[in-house]
Amino acid sequence: MVTDELYAQLKTYEGRAAVTSGVGKDLVNEPMIRHWCEAMGDTHPAYAGRDAVAPPTMLQVWTMGGLSGHTDRTAAQDELFALLDGAGYSSVVATDCEQEYLRPLRPGDRITFDAVIESVSERKTTKLGTGYFVTTRMDVRAGGRLAGTHRFRILKYAPEERRPKGTRPRPVINRDNAGFWEGVAAHRLLIQRCGGCGTLRLPWLPGCGSCGSPEWDTVEASGRGSVFSYVVMHHPPFPAFDPPFAVGLIELAEGVRFVSNVVGVPYDMVRIDMPVELEFLGVDGEFELPVFRGERGGDG
Repeated sequence: MVTDELYAQLKTYEGRAAVTSGVGKDLVNEPMIRHWCEAMGDTHPAYAGRDAVAPPTMLQVWTMGGLSGHTDRTAAQDELFALLDGAGYSSVVATDCEQEYLRPLRPGDRITFDAVIESVSERKTTKLGTGYFVTTRMDVRAGGRLAGTHRFRILKYAPEERRPKGTRPRPVINRDNAGFWEGVAAHRLLIQRCGGCGTLRLPWLPGCGSCGSPEWDTVEASGRGSVFSYVVMHHPPFPAFDPPFAVGLIELAEGVRFVSNVVGVPYDMVRIDMPVELEFLGVDGEFELPVFRGERGGDG
């Protein structure tokens, strides 16, 4: 399909509804807030107690359909993606999201939402390949009042030259995490430290989740930690990996958590609270990855 003709067709989807009169499957509720805070390690007092509010970053959570999905989606987005697939732009990657918070959500709120295909970019050339950015905007309401806006952007692209089969995926490096990967290349695991309140955070973020300060510096992790939680990956098979293998949520001695492979012990010997030690794995002679070596004498 001629590029100009394709783009003209893609532009006709701008402004079309992707979701109409969506309703959250659950009320805003305390158990989901608690699970979210535990998973994120967020202990802010505003999210617990009689006057609790939901963390603003949970905005999209209340709109999700789960395994059973939603019945309020329109065909517009599927049609748009099918058009791109048919033109050879069959790969997809999420690139970013933007959220605006207008009022707090509280337990008991019933969420409603609408979504629209806000924009389709001109054809762009990226490191992944050539394609089109598609932005969807969702307006989230509680009690009929706008509570927040969620913009989600994906890239539908035609991949450039494929890496040889069995090559491990490369980390995505951007302006927010480049310093982290520079540290890894030097065999240093760097943790961000807020310049406002001193809170440590990992993975790296552009601002502090506790006080909102954009100022930060780094501290180097000691490398000691323990397995906070883990999963054993069996499927799907992928040429660059040799399942089964263990992926752990590692609690570092500094108190932050980090997801990485647990190595040095059989996958079926990994246990919660197992002591681990940081080491670095060279990949394809091109880059390094931080992994954690388990101690066979660990608890369990």
